[in-house]
Amino acid sequence: MTTLDRLGAEKYVLLTTFRKDGRAVPTPVWVVRDGDALAAWTVADSGKVKRIRRSGEVTVAPCDVRGRPHGAAVPGRAAICDPAQTRRIRELLKQKYRLVGRLSLLGSRLRRGEGGTVGIRVVLTEGAVPGDEGPR
Repeated sequence: MTTLDRLGAEKYVLLTTFRKDGRAVPTPVWVVRDGDALAAWTVADSGKVKRIRRSGEVTVAPCDVRGRPHGAAVPGRAAICDPAQTRRIRELLKQKYRLVGRLSLLGSRLRRGEGGTVGIRVVLTEGAVPGDEGPR
């Protein structure tokens, strides 16, 4: 089983984004496998979305609902999804998380509208070190 398979099978992963000054900001999120990447879903104007737009550097680690990791963090590159990709990610989350996923997504859509949340895709870059983009 690959790292991508293991993380995609987790109920929660700790998605860590990085502030301009390099400080890590970890957040537990639902995750689903999306082809060659992991996908998550979040509020469109959240801090993590702003940090991902600025710099796609992230790490992901298996965790519990409270964000306590129970495995090693793996570096990755995150990107914010367009509306069509976000719809696909919502469907994948509904399949994985069943009734709880459907209810959470419905509640979010009622509170925030269709555009109030976005999908996030994370391509793992095992071997890379967060904060080190290499030579320019």
